[in-house]
Amino acid sequence: MNGQIDNYRFKGLRQQLVSSIRAKGIRNERILKAMLDIPRHCFLDEAFAEWAYKDTAFPISSGQTISQPFTVARQTELLEVRKGDKILEVGTGSGYQACVLAALGAKVYTVERHEELFMKTAKLLPTIGFNQVRTLLGDGYEGAERFAPFDKILVTAACNLIPKTLVHQLKDGGIMVIPVGNGEDQQMLKLAKHGEQIEIKEHGHYRFVPMLGGVATHA
Repeated sequence: MNGQIDNYRFKGLRQQLVSSIRAKGIRNERILKAMLDIPRHCFLDEAFAEWAYKDTAFPISSGQTISQPFTVARQTELLEVRKGDKILEVGTGSGYQACVLAALGAKVYTVERHEELFMKTAKLLPTIGFNQVRTLLGDGYEGAERFAPFDKILVTAACNLIPKTLVHQLKDGGIMVIPVGNGEDQQMLKLAKHGEQIEIKEHGHYRFVPMLGGVATHA
């Protein structure tokens, strides 16, 4: 009975969260439906479960954060996810963003450099119905060459420069969404690859943890 009460309570909190995100300008109903269905509290320690449904970033292990729900929705919206897309996520973190992409019908590969987070998330995802997400341990700057090319790439940590390696792993006609910049001066960029040409558009300022690992070379 307590489990049913908790599920009802969390569903109500998810509905409030989705209403808040919609009010901030996210209109893609597929994204909102995914966020309504996914039990975001499962990605935080039980003691902080209710924080999952506040529209704010929250600390997780290894000095990382679970992104603000609006930011998750906005990055997903910019990525223009289509069913069947092969997507690389750089920075698995809690695994929530990967699940949103998978819920939209994408084939998701997600890479995490922190072994503690990788192990925790790889264990969690199958238990909540997302065993189709492929979790990888490695340096995000290196991407996932053995599974490339990708239709879309989503980066969930801030880079100083656009990593050339990731651009190389993007299909012709593909899209990459990535925050670029130092400190609090980070710009959300959307890259569209057209042969040797890269079209870049800016989509506002955000704040992410810095991406760690190898040094990026500019695309």
